[in-house]
Amino acid sequence: MDEFVVGDQEVGHTGSSCGGKKKKVICALELSGAGKVRRFYASKINDFLAKSPRLIFERHIDKAAQVITDEWKGYRPIGKDYAIKQAPSELGLNFKAIHTMIHQVKSEIRTTYSWVGKRHIDRYRSEFSYRINRSQNKETIFHDLINRMVNNDRLYISNMI
Repeated sequence: MDEFVVGDQEVGHTGSSCGGKKKKVICALELSGAGKVRRFYASKINDFLAKSPRLIFERHIDKAAQVITDEWKGYRPIGKDYAIKQAPSELGLNFKAIHTMIHQVKSEIRTTYSWVGKRHIDRYRSEFSYRINRSQNKETIFHDLINRMVNNDRLYISNMI
């Protein structure tokens, strides 16, 4: 787990500061036993208060999962419900995989979109998460698609209008 901001530099607001127009995002990364990326989830948060990360935990993290985070105080209240281990970031060296993903999210937004609006930040992070998560299932994606088509009810064009 980690949190980051997206947006242009602002005078008086450096890094993950609470003020300013930067969009705040929290993300979770699931790694395989070999340390490879299995799943990536990101969620917009309104602030860096302790209650903000709870939503991503409830949506995407099993209570039995071992969660490793940096030493941000916002994770401490959630530690009552989840197995959270906090460790120093060491300028990102302890969390190389998630910082690589954060860098990729920021790079994609910078190179694809001209600006990041509050209305669209969720769409950008959802698209990125979708692409990453689907790229990890290349062997089964076609099989899963065929299963969904066969097992779902028929859909007629007259029902879609």
